[in-house]
Amino acid sequence: MSFPYLPIEDAVSAAFWEGTRIQELLLQSCNLCSKYQHYPRALCSHCGGTDLEWQKVSGQGIIDSWTEVMRAPQEGFEAPYIIARVRLAEGPIMLTRIDGSSTKISCDQPVVLRWQPLSDGRALPLFVPVGG
Repeated sequence: MSFPYLPIEDAVSAAFWEGTRIQELLLQSCNLCSKYQHYPRALCSHCGGTDLEWQKVSGQGIIDSWTEVMRAPQEGFEAPYIIARVRLAEGPIMLTRIDGSSTKISCDQPVVLRWQPLSDGRALPLFVPVGG
């Protein structure tokens, strides 16, 4: 599946996108409460702290909800495709795409990170079922 447009990169998300260029999943970690968060923010979503740093994470998680999109939302998307909430091993939830058949997807299923290249050298994180 190709991606029809490039995601917006800003000052808060720049490190995340730079990590994708070398296929490293980076999440913000709060130095005050030690919690991880995703999507990138200027403040910790748990304690409001501003002392955040970027940490490479495992790329492992479990599906906690998913749906198969049967109708593309706009030109350039190729349906069907699977969108899921993946709870990363480090705690945060990532809304992402699952690469695979819907007949092989279930809640609580372990998944592992893969990458979808973008035209500007960045990549989108997506997940595949473990062993799939």
